[in-house]
Amino acid sequence: MISSLSIRNVVLIDKLDLDFKSGLSVLTGETGAGKSILLDSLGLLIGNRAETSLIRQGTDKLSVCGTFTKPHNKSFSTLMAEYDLETEDEIIIKRTLSADGKSKIFFNDQQISLKTLKEIGRFLVEIHGQFDNQGLLNPANHLDILDDYGDYKESLKAVDEAYTAYKKIKSERVAAEQNIIKAKEDEENIRHWVDELRKMNIQDNEEETLSQRRQELMNAEKIVESINYAYGALTQGADVQGALRQAQNALDKVNILVNDKYKTLADMLEQAAIDVSESINELEDLASHISMNQNELENIEERLFALRGLARKHQTTINDLPQVLADFEQKLSAIEYGEDDLQKLRAAEEQAKLAYIKAANELSTKRQAAAQRLDEKVMAELRPLKMEKAKFITIVEKSDENAWNAKGFNTVTFTVSTNPNSPQGPLNKIASGGELARFMLALKVNLAQSSQIGTMIFDEVDAGVGGATAQAVGERLALLAQNVQVLVVTHSPQVAAKGHHHFKVEKCTNDNITTTYVKELNDKERHEEVARMLAGETITDEARAAAKVLIEK
Repeated sequence: MISSLSIRNVVLIDKLDLDFKSGLSVLTGETGAGKSILLDSLGLLIGNRAETSLIRQGTDKLSVCGTFTKPHNKSFSTLMAEYDLETEDEIIIKRTLSADGKSKIFFNDQQISLKTLKEIGRFLVEIHGQFDNQGLLNPANHLDILDDYGDYKESLKAVDEAYTAYKKIKSERVAAEQNIIKAKEDEENIRHWVDELRKMNIQDNEEETLSQRRQELMNAEKIVESINYAYGALTQGADVQGALRQAQNALDKVNILVNDKYKTLADMLEQAAIDVSESINELEDLASHISMNQNELENIEERLFALRGLARKHQTTINDLPQVLADFEQKLSAIEYGEDDLQKLRAAEEQAKLAYIKAANELSTKRQAAAQRLDEKVMAELRPLKMEKAKFITIVEKSDENAWNAKGFNTVTFTVSTNPNSPQGPLNKIASGGELARFMLALKVNLAQSSQIGTMIFDEVDAGVGGATAQAVGERLALLAQNVQVLVVTHSPQVAAKGHHHFKVEKCTNDNITTTYVKELNDKERHEEVARMLAGETITDEARAAAKVLIEK
């Protein structure tokens, strides 16, 4: 609900601060006093269009600020999370508009867009009588409104779960079909590529191994020359092995004399002799095994050329070619065995679809029953509102399969006819202003407990009616206000008398400047205002007595 409203420089309003409470608040005043300005200001806070013509003459900027109680429902919480908006129990919305057309909107000090404000506004306030695209008047909302009224949450959950399962298996089936179609289109090529890759018999890290061997073959002469030089250095000229043996023998003699004092050194010489001997043997073996075969070099270069060509063809590396082969083999397997899997997916999809249809049919049956209950209750409300010839019918239809969704396969439309011979039509297309407001009232009285809106505003819901009908309107507004906060702009004393809180809108002119004021009336002032509404300009004692009866009745 809205708890406060501050307006600055809006048309005839200079400065206005109002506090609102729960229950039914009525706003009265002479025609042209500025009641519509209050509604325009509230409209700005829920995303209605802001025009510079609303800026008070002589000023360059307007501002409207409202404080609201945070709606406690899942959809609003989801919206807050989507836009990363922080909320506590209280929401403050401020909107400004400059003469140059620039506008700013703040939600608890966070700047937001007009689109975001409109989405937030749907949860805060509904204004009936001015805006034809809000709440009950928007056919896009009728399904959710009926579901809230019907209160069959478990059935809605079952449909949502069944639809999720159906969509999942359907997506898997579609993907499998597309994979098979694509694979079949390329089957001939894939078989050729598989055969080609298998024949190549590519080994792990083959490119590195071949490149290293190629490098050896290209430098074979230099390698052999260096090895032979090393071999000659150890075996020709100086006798390295003989020198090491002589040194070792000399130390062995010394160690006999000094009790093996130099044994470690002698051991080192012995090991060195062994290492030199083994090195000579290894060099001799290496020299005999170094290949200078040009045919092998050519074969390696041809192999590398072929491997690199394959890698380029498949836009990969040589090391990844085995994985490419595995992928192609898997596609061939999908072609060979995919039809069996596809048939299983089709069967599972059909089962999931039947489960969804069953759940959606059960939900549709509950919607039909809820629609009938709602129609009967609304019709019962229309009679005392002097609309006994009108007919209200909630149409629940089955939509085409391509429109099925997580909420089932129904479309819901609230339709009315205002006269016996008139055709049924959409609520916001058939009813006139006064009739529309009363239809809204009859609906809202029955939907109040399931409504997610905190504040409802009715603009002259009593237009064109009086006497007992106006009395009935007032009673239903008071009944509605037991569940939600209700603000009503009225010219009817019968409606005004039902208010829990009464605001009077007046305007005065000083120095050719006209200003609108709003005052919350005390009990005495309220009686006087209702008497004025009954009697007109001159308030009589009879009018005051009648006002007292209306208020205290």
